[in-house]
Amino acid sequence: MDTMFQLSMHLQRKGTLLANNYIALLASVLMGIAYPTGIFEFLIVGRFLIGINAGIGICVQPLYLGEIAPKQLRGSMALGSSVFLTGGILVGQIIGLREFLGGEDYWPILVSTSCIPAIAQLLILPWFPESPRYLLIDRNEEMKCIKALKTFHGPLQYQTEMDDIKKEMHVLNGEKPKNTWEVFTDRSIKWQLIAVVLMNAGQQFSGINAIYFYAGYIFTQAGIPAQNIPYVTLGTGACECMTALTCGLLIEYTGRRVLIIGGYVLMAFWCIILTITLTYQEVFPWIPYLSMASIFAFILSFGLGPGGVTNTLTAELFMQPARPAAFTIAGSVSWISFFTIGMLFPFIVTGLAQYCFLVFLVECSLIATFIFFVIPETKNKTFLEIKENFEHLNGKNNMTAAKQSDGNVLETGF
Repeated sequence: MDTMFQLSMHLQRKGTLLANNYIALLASVLMGIAYPTGIFEFLIVGRFLIGINAGIGICVQPLYLGEIAPKQLRGSMALGSSVFLTGGILVGQIIGLREFLGGEDYWPILVSTSCIPAIAQLLILPWFPESPRYLLIDRNEEMKCIKALKTFHGPLQYQTEMDDIKKEMHVLNGEKPKNTWEVFTDRSIKWQLIAVVLMNAGQQFSGINAIYFYAGYIFTQAGIPAQNIPYVTLGTGACECMTALTCGLLIEYTGRRVLIIGGYVLMAFWCIILTITLTYQEVFPWIPYLSMASIFAFILSFGLGPGGVTNTLTAELFMQPARPAAFTIAGSVSWISFFTIGMLFPFIVTGLAQYCFLVFLVECSLIATFIFFVIPETKNKTFLEIKENFEHLNGKNNMTAAKQSDGNVLETGF
């Protein structure tokens, strides 16, 4: 769990992303040569390494994007990871068709295509500066911070962001970065941690994996020939990609709470519809088409809220010292939950059949309720303001002290 934290501290945010690409390149080479050499162990090791690459990337990318963005664009920029993640899934579905690289003779090339984004990032990312917040708060390198801010925000607009970073630095008063155990034991961020754990676990247990499991069956029941189902399945990837992009456009307008709560409420509604339509699948000829429409509607609801906003909130709920460890915890919870649902879901389906969606209905409803009562709106708020919103839940009343510190910051010329 501490691997991503240690990398992000010692190699910096950008350095971690750059180093992570070499893992992807090694994985691509091993998977690509597994077939021609006949050494299947290369494929296993390559798949293991690409999993490490994905785990590090999905944590550090939104961390870096969330820290370099101004507060009025932080949500949209943090969602960039989700947009390109879903776009990559769609591209993978397309090139995985038999007409492209899906044939048996071409699969070594298919599994090696993970080297393409790694090479692109190695060529482009060195031109970007390090996270300004990391440079000033963690490293105390003010001149490098100013240079980075001027690159990101322009020489005339950087000062506002610089002031916010210095206010946060003053309130932290030299606090060192926390490791994962320190975050777990720090009661001042107890509810932020609970929120992140529940949101990331809830994202995986929401039923989105059940939807993909049932998609082929529902498409078959709707009368779609088996050989055409892979092409229809492309629509699910297109839905996720489209909604991630739409979420990125809406998040700074509607706010985080509306999107994520609305997404879970809609998913709960579609769980009800799917349970009913799958139960009475044979009663009317049009019901399978309603089931198919519900599949796409569920995916749209997921992508519009939980699929994208979860990472954004993870970046926003913590101050600088706890943020890398918080992303490590969030990523670990997400992958463990994904593994768990993958292991348990076949037994759930066997035992409950279509009624498994009632389990996901309860889960989506509970997560939506938790977010409604616990998580404040973070749109256009600084990290200090978000921290203040949690003070009453965490049992501390540091709001006055924070405001006094802000006043001292202004008086000292920061």
